[in-house]
Amino acid sequence: MKNNYKKRLLVIPAAALLALVTLGFLAGRQDDKDFRLTKNIDIYISLFRELNAFYVDEIDPEKLVHTSINSMLSTLDPYTVFYPEEETGDLDFMTTGKYGGFGSLIRKSGDYIVVTNVYKGFPADRSGIRPGDLMISIDGKSLRGVSSDKASDMLKGEPGTEVELVIRRNGEELTKILKRERIAISAVPYYGMVDENTGYIRFTNFTQNCIAEVREALIDLKDKQGAQDLILDLRSNPGGLVNEAVEIVNLFVKPGQEVVSTRGRAKQYDASFRTTKTPVAPDMPLVVLINRASASASEIVAGAIQDLDRGIIIGERSYGKGLVQVARPLSYKAQVKMTTAKYYIPSGRCIQAVDFSHPNEDGSVGQIPDSLIKTFKTRNGRPVKDGGGIIPDITVPSDMLQRFASELYVQNMVFDFATAYYWSQPHPETLDSLDITEDDIEQFKTFLAERKFTYKTGSESLLDELVSVAGEEGLYEENRETIEKLKSGMGHSLERDLNLYRTEVEELLESELAGRYFYDWGMVRYSVSRDTQIREAINIAGDRTRYASLLQTPEGI
Repeated sequence: MKNNYKKRLLVIPAAALLALVTLGFLAGRQDDKDFRLTKNIDIYISLFRELNAFYVDEIDPEKLVHTSINSMLSTLDPYTVFYPEEETGDLDFMTTGKYGGFGSLIRKSGDYIVVTNVYKGFPADRSGIRPGDLMISIDGKSLRGVSSDKASDMLKGEPGTEVELVIRRNGEELTKILKRERIAISAVPYYGMVDENTGYIRFTNFTQNCIAEVREALIDLKDKQGAQDLILDLRSNPGGLVNEAVEIVNLFVKPGQEVVSTRGRAKQYDASFRTTKTPVAPDMPLVVLINRASASASEIVAGAIQDLDRGIIIGERSYGKGLVQVARPLSYKAQVKMTTAKYYIPSGRCIQAVDFSHPNEDGSVGQIPDSLIKTFKTRNGRPVKDGGGIIPDITVPSDMLQRFASELYVQNMVFDFATAYYWSQPHPETLDSLDITEDDIEQFKTFLAERKFTYKTGSESLLDELVSVAGEEGLYEENRETIEKLKSGMGHSLERDLNLYRTEVEELLESELAGRYFYDWGMVRYSVSRDTQIREAINIAGDRTRYASLLQTPEGI
């Protein structure tokens, strides 16, 4: 007993000494960190003071500081962003989906700004502004040469304030007086039945209280329209509020289930988010559509549905954003949207695809290496991986445009022709009666010729590269005849391409016009019946045997 007691007497002081040394070391590290922080802030302030006093030209202090802030944040990740007071409205719009304005989208077009979309029922729509209208001036200030970002700032403002807007349409200038309103963009631009049993919800952003719109659509489809199964379309949904993502999952999952947890360096941002309410459709077969632009909260929903084996994920691998941002207030009403944590879905995986914490020597960042990617298990034991977005249960590539059709779209030929068509043709009574005719195609052909539309095929681009490389290597002259024959054989004409890609061209034109005549609802509704991924989702949702088997064993294994 005495010997053991002596041993304990010796052990206790040693442990205490070790604790003191450890605390002293940690305190020293913290003191060193605090010193380096204070030192570098002092250097920055003294440098700025010297520039302000002695630089050869007059400097703009605000611009200089904002540039340094943005440069500093660029070394972290693209989601940590500084918002000065005058730009905090952009942050509000990202989280609430609301802003003071007129309800339109714009882009640069030549010297001026063109309206690309108007939202139904908002001031721009009620005043008669339509896509294709050129914005010439705002309150007497010319928009010539003004960027689309600057023009957007000029259009936004306090609800209730008026603006005089001059537009140009078909060569005629028109003056519109508009009053700004609180614009709330719908998170559900379309929902409906895609066949006699399958409901469909197009869901575009996770803004404040978007759950109300999704719930309303789901209840209507289930209880009034007789939907037996559901497709939830999260394609190109960039995400948003984590709380809203949990609420969306709760529509399909019983209470008490963890949907997502967050963990960061500051423990105040560690949290677990669980379902708390009675679900609307706990047993309804569910298919979730994702693509490469589905990110953040979209991936939480898709990942939770997959990990809990509550539904089937179809489409393409998602973006891979497993980081959480929080808005923090700064001095003078500025804010910073800061990455504070990573999120983890029910299987325990984090789907962050890019490793911002370990940049390369040149400052670039890369994907999470395969060696660090781990395999996790869903509730039913299906293997799923972290470190690279959500991998669908069934991969279905998105419909890709042929190069000719893609160039028509990118060069705004479809948009500009639709503008002329809209003002020259009668409004169709229904979306189903919208139909591009042979005469319309001939008019489009004439339009393209007048606009001198040109493009290079993929083959022509490769041949140009071949000619360039052959010239550098001194091989072109001796192969000139062969190369010129290749060029001649691979040439194309407008007549040929319009005939060859007729179906795609018609669908591009009809889709654009569906949006012109029937707003966002029409454009989404038009695409539903022609979408390869949606068709596959309908097949899976309607095949109960295959649906059930996919939730037990991955297809092909």
